[in-house]
Amino acid sequence: MSSSKALQAGSSFSLCSSSSSSIRPWTHDVFLSFRGDDVRQKFISHLYAALHKRGINTYIDNNLEKGEEISPELLKAIDGSMIFIVVLSKNYSDSSWCLDELLKILECKETVEQIVLPLFYDVDPSDVRHQNESFGEAFTRVEYKFKADKVKLTEWKAALEKVANFSGFELGKGMNQSLFRISLNGWTQKR
Repeated sequence: MSSSKALQAGSSFSLCSSSSSSIRPWTHDVFLSFRGDDVRQKFISHLYAALHKRGINTYIDNNLEKGEEISPELLKAIDGSMIFIVVLSKNYSDSSWCLDELLKILECKETVEQIVLPLFYDVDPSDVRHQNESFGEAFTRVEYKFKADKVKLTEWKAALEKVANFSGFELGKGMNQSLFRISLNGWTQKR
């Protein structure tokens, strides 16, 4: 059964910690990466509450000052998180902040072997991979703003392609969000 069908049926998914997680002192179990305007007051608030209820130390950027560059505080939170849940929504790629955050997350995955779990929120993974449909329209807006920085645009495109190729979950239109759940039981027992 595919992960999206399992989720529609209300099944759960267990995350297992990597071998490196037992030796590194983590400051957060989970780091949530998302486009606030799309999902903060909807899905993210429910996901954060569910993780918190299970005693999972989850980082969410509720009180950070937004700017052109990611703050040192946010970089430290990314470095110190064991698992990243990247919620890719239709306007995620319109934010240079989100895209830079994704670059840092993928860098951590490569160097420290942290876990990256993409969640495709009302977008198709292939649209993320190829920047098509509404996800592509959002990326076009960021391309226009950063047209002079070809290196950065190339890095962002590669990061989106990479994260879209990871095994993840799809939460589409019309799907009951209350039935969508990620069970961390197996993972929390191994902490």
